[in-house]
Amino acid sequence: MWAALGSAGLLRGVYRAGDPAAGVVPARLGALLAAADAHVGIGSTLASCVQLATAVPLLAAARGPGPAGRTAGAALDGARTVALAATDESPGCDLAALGTRVSLGDTEVEVDGVKRWITNATWCEYALVLARHRPGRHFTSFTWVLVPADAPGVTVERADTDLFDGSGTGHLRLERVRLPRAHLVGRPGMGLAGFAAHIAVERLAGALWGTALCGRVLADTKRRLMARPVGDGSLWHLESVRQRFAACLVQVRQLHALTGELADRVATRHDTTAAALLKSSAAATVERVLTECAHLQGAEGFAVTGAQRLRAQAALFGIGGGTTEVVLSVVGDAADSVLAELAI
Repeated sequence: MWAALGSAGLLRGVYRAGDPAAGVVPARLGALLAAADAHVGIGSTLASCVQLATAVPLLAAARGPGPAGRTAGAALDGARTVALAATDESPGCDLAALGTRVSLGDTEVEVDGVKRWITNATWCEYALVLARHRPGRHFTSFTWVLVPADAPGVTVERADTDLFDGSGTGHLRLERVRLPRAHLVGRPGMGLAGFAAHIAVERLAGALWGTALCGRVLADTKRRLMARPVGDGSLWHLESVRQRFAACLVQVRQLHALTGELADRVATRHDTTAAALLKSSAAATVERVLTECAHLQGAEGFAVTGAQRLRAQAALFGIGGGTTEVVLSVVGDAADSVLAELAI
């Protein structure tokens, strides 16, 4: 799918002037994610979302003719797949506790560590690895390294899950992986700053995708309810069922409105508070809607195309890219500014 989208020019079309470093166009990104969600599994959409929102823009921001720039261009053409390898064996949301290390030499770097639950890990050509170049939790202690998946010292293990088909989720082990210094992405010490900017866009992408996913599942659930006879009508004609369905519609419309209001702030300014509002809202909405739809579908919800399996996979909206608790803390820290925007 990634290759097909790239060869058709649809990956470049997500960005302003086709340049990932210039930022996404929210409407185009949302349309592409909605189309992917409608035609492929949640794992394949996830694999594309991570690259479009975070990995490729991080590479493109490095500019220049080096490995990062060449890989970004090849990825946009659909000729390369890039895994974003940020989390490792430490708690995923505590990036300042990363154990993966990069030793910086004058002409060479050496990477050691383990990256777990990495999307695209099992079939990527390159992994964009976040590593520490010096001890301590300071945000300037971290650097991105572009690691070829076939470099000596790199091993890949498939993640132990039968969910997320098409995502290539796995674990990377990096043992004394030596690379030319040109494989550094951006200036040393700017790793977490770059990540913070681009994870904001990934959170916007999650809200756009979550809205499309909920709309699709609600439409499918309504069709199923109308096809289930009860008395002289169908399940859909039961007032209690329609009220539960309507409550989900209201929540999705709220997410849609919030995304429309905040999308440009995230896409152009990488507003972390706006991104946290979207991420926490999307997580709550997806969980509520898919749980309700799975219940309303009854036994049919356990079918391959039912809502139960999808609900289990959609739990990633509250985990990937920062747990709901973490992003709510971001919102709490900015409480005064959020309240000021609500003042009339």
